[in-house]
Amino acid sequence: MIRRTKIVATLGPASNDAKVLDSMMEAGLDVVRLNFSHGTAQDHIDRAEMVRSLARARGRAIGVLADLQGPKIRIGKFAEGKIMLATGDKFVLDANCTLGNQERVGLDYKELPNDLERGATLLLDDGRIEMWVEEVRGSEIHCRVIQGGPLSNNKGINRKGGGLSAAALTEKDKEDIRTAASFQADYVAVSFPRCADDMHYARKLLREAGGYGMLVAKIERAEAIDALEEIVIASDAVMVARGDLGVEVGDAAVPALQKKIIRMAHKYNRPVITATQMLESMIQSPIPTRAEVSDVANAVLDGTDAVMLSAETAAGQYPVEAISAMHRVCLEAEKERDLEFNGNRLSAVVSKVDESIATTAIFTATHLENVRAIAALTQSGSTCLWMSRISTAVPIYALTPETATRRKVTLYRGVYPINFQQDTHDRETLLIAAEEELRRRGAVREGDLIVLTIGEPIGQSGGTNTMKIVKVGAYKQTTH
Repeated sequence: MIRRTKIVATLGPASNDAKVLDSMMEAGLDVVRLNFSHGTAQDHIDRAEMVRSLARARGRAIGVLADLQGPKIRIGKFAEGKIMLATGDKFVLDANCTLGNQERVGLDYKELPNDLERGATLLLDDGRIEMWVEEVRGSEIHCRVIQGGPLSNNKGINRKGGGLSAAALTEKDKEDIRTAASFQADYVAVSFPRCADDMHYARKLLREAGGYGMLVAKIERAEAIDALEEIVIASDAVMVARGDLGVEVGDAAVPALQKKIIRMAHKYNRPVITATQMLESMIQSPIPTRAEVSDVANAVLDGTDAVMLSAETAAGQYPVEAISAMHRVCLEAEKERDLEFNGNRLSAVVSKVDESIATTAIFTATHLENVRAIAALTQSGSTCLWMSRISTAVPIYALTPETATRRKVTLYRGVYPINFQQDTHDRETLLIAAEEELRRRGAVREGDLIVLTIGEPIGQSGGTNTMKIVKVGAYKQTTH
């Protein structure tokens, strides 16, 4: 059984070694995430090259996702590195403070006092510390501690309910976009977008830098929920970034929002990644908890394209085991998801011929007995994206000569890239070659049926206009 849900894993100190990374690929890695919150530009360039070198050696395509840090609002540093706050303590967040103590600490975002007023609630260190704003005086935010605990250097700050005005793209992000463009990242994730304009601006910067990657909107602000539809439309893919989102809207709201975001992504043909703390215990344990297994499985049942590992593979003790565990859970969950064919999209009216062909191919493959593969001869990968929006157990093979397209489709649910050079413009010759390629890979055997899609004129993007049903070994094809 081939796993259809894709696995995204973050690289870091635990996975910098080529042998470890190669083992992660063997275990089922599809896309690597480069976290631009850590490391230098050269670190990311070197990691991207290592990933692609190892992938080439395996004859595989592995996608590279560059994840921008965004305006992560943080406190400054303490003279002693750490303090202990008790419930009821008074504490000051001071934009002009250089080194913190038991009474106050500095801010890396100097405009924070302008965003707050008496009665606002601030959440520090991913919600572990809660403070109520009593007064704002110039550069000082005077607070009372509602939930105490240890507070150390550079911890993040969120406002409960959202409302902080920090721009989605910082100067660091703009420079990191240029770095991502320099190695042609396949995906660039924008952190904390508030509206469609944030995504449009990021796209403009990426294209100006010579990058052609797809943009991922990370939904992690309360404001992003209010503007969800416009953000999804302005993006190429979406990430359910449950960490900061849970802090801003409350942890209890996250499961329902996860489902809402995935549904919205499906509506607009956008791949979606579910992220944050999926197998958190595996940072230190070789096996996941039952609750984590259920979390991953539920994301699969919700219809996510991909599930993501963060610290588990970046800094954890068991990066390979984490991918193996995620692989097993996805496979089991997909058995349940495939019990019913999701035909909701078949009632939708489409305006493009290639999208119509894609939908027809999936319907045929799902309802015609003995179809073992769908083969899309594609340039841009768009046909495969549309196919992947409908749940089916039949694997979709993206046969393309385009390296960028093979890497891009690594995020699409149920789509598997194959390097397929189209050395002829003769349609029948290409279809026979596609059948032989699938036979060589063990995807089909004698007597199986393949649903093939192709476009004419051959070699042009967006031109898929033909579907054929082929019986392996017979070379007798029925045109539909």
